[in-house]
Amino acid sequence: MQPTRRSKKRLQVASALLVSMTLAPLSWSESLLEVYETAKENDPVLGAAASGYEARQEAVPQARAFLLPNIAASGQSAWNERRFPGAVVDTGTGVPTEVPDDDFNSHGWQAEVRQPVFDAESWFDFTSAKASVTEAERAFASEQQLLIVRVVEAYLNVLRAQDLLESTMAEEAAVKRQLEQVQQRFDVGLVAITDVLEAQAVYDNTVVRRIQADADQDIFFESLRTLTGRSYSQLNRISETLPIVDPDPQNEDEWVDTALQSNLNIQSAQAQVLAAERSLKARRSGHLPTIDVSVTESHFVTGGLNFLGDTTNTTTYAASINVPIYQGGLTSARAREARALADQSRQFLLDQQLTVTRNTRSLFRAVATDVVRVRARLRSIRSTESALEAVETGYEVGTRNIVDVLQAQQRLYLSEFDYADSRYNYMGNFLLLKRAVGTLEEADLIDLNAYADASNPVQRVNSLLNRSVDLGTEQR
Repeated sequence: MQPTRRSKKRLQVASALLVSMTLAPLSWSESLLEVYETAKENDPVLGAAASGYEARQEAVPQARAFLLPNIAASGQSAWNERRFPGAVVDTGTGVPTEVPDDDFNSHGWQAEVRQPVFDAESWFDFTSAKASVTEAERAFASEQQLLIVRVVEAYLNVLRAQDLLESTMAEEAAVKRQLEQVQQRFDVGLVAITDVLEAQAVYDNTVVRRIQADADQDIFFESLRTLTGRSYSQLNRISETLPIVDPDPQNEDEWVDTALQSNLNIQSAQAQVLAAERSLKARRSGHLPTIDVSVTESHFVTGGLNFLGDTTNTTTYAASINVPIYQGGLTSARAREARALADQSRQFLLDQQLTVTRNTRSLFRAVATDVVRVRARLRSIRSTESALEAVETGYEVGTRNIVDVLQAQQRLYLSEFDYADSRYNYMGNFLLLKRAVGTLEEADLIDLNAYADASNPVQRVNSLLNRSVDLGTEQR
């Protein structure tokens, strides 16, 4: 389905007028896929999500560390000065003698390997950490899907603003011609001054709306900079050949079933429940004993007087059990906290399931409605064109007034914009539906980009210049 030849001609004229009003030199237009690839590299929201996911991944090795051997080593070196006051009697001769000072260095090292044998709390913390990483993985994948949606939405907003601007410009040009014709008729006495005033008022309002549409187009172009970190001057349109089709399958319940299984937010919430439940088991395990085995090797050298010699090597094999009896209520309080957090995560999962179900049904119906709406608005263009021709004929023969003509023109240009707007709504809602069911991927963007039309690009205009020209004309 495509607009009529007359509508296309009006839009082409408006496009030519629009390009002539810009100061920016023509450059290579960007496609939707190119904008998306740039956004993947530069979007700060996705960048922050990627860093957060990377940080969350470290929870697993941190929790695993409490289950693996712990190796520690220490060393020491000390200078010792011993003094022995008084005399010591020699047992052989019975003669008192003085003991010489004993100054010496002592040094040594000790190394220990300790392996947990039974630590239920640490084990459940480890399994909870793995579940939390799965949660983070699904959340990051959801952010990647959301980037596709945000890029398409920003891109379509530019195209929508462009269509509104072209429609307003075409209406402005038509009203201006009508005003000139009415003025000529008034000059020769064929119409009253009220027709001139009516046409002038409509023209002035059209100029105001065109100025606003001009500013909106510039604003939506600028919004792409937030996603990509760069400015764009030209974008490809989406071809009229893009098929507008109903969702497949056409069974709403099948889409809901798929969403409950594949939606990434639901999968993330399910992983969060699993992590919370395992964390609860870990906190309850705080009442259980822990068992460790260890091997300690020590080496000590002393220069002092020692009947065992100046070097000592020791190897110790040990098993230890630690039974927590009472810790001031800490273990019980942590268990109650974990239980409440597990209940919270289950409620959050239920909320996600209900929300996704509602959104999937709403988007399925929105897409199906968009398909019908696009077809209906295309027929509306044809009927409003016929109505305009009839009103213009009536005006020529005196059965209609200038207000009727101007209103008929306005309805036609509004119908043309509504048709374009319904196509953009269809594209956006279809991608949102696929995201709701968890199947949105870059391939969908590639399929949409296949209908990019670089032959008639959207050209960014210098809105400040255009407004100053209009205001200058009004002042003159």
